[in-house]
Amino acid sequence: MRSRASGSAPPTRSRTQETRVNDDNPPGPPKRRSQSWFGRLDRDGFIYRSWLKNRGIPHDQFDGRPVIGICNTYSELTPCNSHFRTLADQVKTGVWEAGGFPLEFPVMSLGETMLRPTAMLFRNLASMDVEESIRGNPIDGVVLLMGCDKTTPALMMGAASVDLPTIGISGGPMLSGKFRGQELGSGTDVWKMSEEVRAGHMSQEDFFEAEGCMHRSHGHCMTMGTASTMACMVESLGMALPGNAAIPAVDGRRNILARASGRRIVQMVKDNLVMSKVLTREAFENAIKVNAAIGGSTNAVIHLLAIAGRIGVKLNLDDWDALGHALPCLVDLQPSGRHLMEDFYYAGGLPAVIRELGPLLNRDALTVNGNTLWDNCKDAPNWNREVIHAFDAPFKPHAGIAVLRGNLSPDGAVIKPSAATPALLKHTGRAVVFEDSEDMHRRLDDESLDVDEHCVLVLKNCGPRGYPGMAEAGNMPLPPKVLRKGITDMVRISDARMSGTAYGTVVLHVTPEAAAGGPLALVQNGDMVELDVEARKLHLHVSDEELARRRAAWQPPAPPMERGWTRLYFEHVQQANLGADMDFLVGKSGAAVPKDNH
Repeated sequence: MRSRASGSAPPTRSRTQETRVNDDNPPGPPKRRSQSWFGRLDRDGFIYRSWLKNRGIPHDQFDGRPVIGICNTYSELTPCNSHFRTLADQVKTGVWEAGGFPLEFPVMSLGETMLRPTAMLFRNLASMDVEESIRGNPIDGVVLLMGCDKTTPALMMGAASVDLPTIGISGGPMLSGKFRGQELGSGTDVWKMSEEVRAGHMSQEDFFEAEGCMHRSHGHCMTMGTASTMACMVESLGMALPGNAAIPAVDGRRNILARASGRRIVQMVKDNLVMSKVLTREAFENAIKVNAAIGGSTNAVIHLLAIAGRIGVKLNLDDWDALGHALPCLVDLQPSGRHLMEDFYYAGGLPAVIRELGPLLNRDALTVNGNTLWDNCKDAPNWNREVIHAFDAPFKPHAGIAVLRGNLSPDGAVIKPSAATPALLKHTGRAVVFEDSEDMHRRLDDESLDVDEHCVLVLKNCGPRGYPGMAEAGNMPLPPKVLRKGITDMVRISDARMSGTAYGTVVLHVTPEAAAGGPLALVQNGDMVELDVEARKLHLHVSDEELARRRAAWQPPAPPMERGWTRLYFEHVQQANLGADMDFLVGKSGAAVPKDNH
């Protein structure tokens, strides 16, 4: 058929076609959502089609074929996602090949390395951008391009609130870092080398040289940090094609997966395979178990709770302990182990892990390719048992997230035992308290600080409301006077998060946070704090009467800003045990077509 651009008249419609486009209850298959824009024969239809024709779209492109939105978080300010233009082109090719109509659109990009005060402050804002961009435009299905830490949950949350057919594509990890014959893991080795510099064991010149050796290709962190963890969560939830999590960003197979995803989303629209059919309670249970097996980031706790809240699945903090804590860690990757994501992919990637977990998973959970999770992974090979261990010969016997409670964290706190020092998992020590991150940075290196390796470092006011945004400040640096003794770990407690690339005996997400009046706000220097991970206990050895006296003297913080997103966030963000989502965003609104604006 010749296009209108070549001089032909627009194709005519039969009365049946016209009725199917315009009637409220048309006969036959339901009309596509996009046809509420492009299928109209009136003035508004003229406007919708005409403006897209200025880029060479022929008239027959508006004939009812699935319109696929490609939600792109490309940004030069987000280095992890710097290759997404290439991925988007591959997706478009796949959509065209399958008979769809691809339309790429940008959304707010959250770069972990550049964005201040913390990318987490803007996760919910980006999710609103995604949600409204999808709902407000002529889109039948969505492809999510996500990579850096917060882009993945933000896109998943926003898309879940609309609940269209959706498929995720992760950007993939970068190649392994190389420095003087040794491998460098992004994030993890930064923390190690910076401590060596502070202790006087590494020169500043060597530290600078390592900068150019660590991040040497496109892609996100190649450790099992938050970006890699969330890519694994998307795949284990069934929201991406098998293999999505681990293919390196610059491997040609990443492009093949993007193209295949573009083809697949067209069929998903035809089958009406919406997100809520994939993101079931069973899918979230699978993801929690997979997170344990990979030694995944504690940040996955907050993000999966938020995604579940958007799609309407009942999930709570205790599920993480009940479902995942007793499971072994099967993957020997930094920060819990030695290897990097490139090795993980070559060993078999996430399908190999899922095969090892087989009897423990909900095998019938549906995935975006139309198969069950088990059908996708039951025959997955494992090419390197040093990287991906067998279930009965695990890398570490216990790996999941432990949820701690007590008078210091009545609504819960979390710790990642596989990244902790075993001897510190049961410890009582004297609190050395920092009121906020500025106080910590100001005093931590002071030689007069009254601290030794037996103390417990306590950081306040770094939770969702306190920072604001819940920064990755929980893995506090150790004081130099302790580092010089050769000590590499101490118990640290805060209402903050920590980078998924970090390690140590670090208690995080203490809830309620200090800024919300939680007991953490009442801790003082010299108080004795008890951590007992096996007993799931986090206890402040201060009497109830003394805590009541301190509470009476406590004053809540003022809003950090008088206007804008930060003020809205401060007033409406929920606590970490609820996913730190905005109270008015929980639940989904669906994909109803907005009212006309003409």
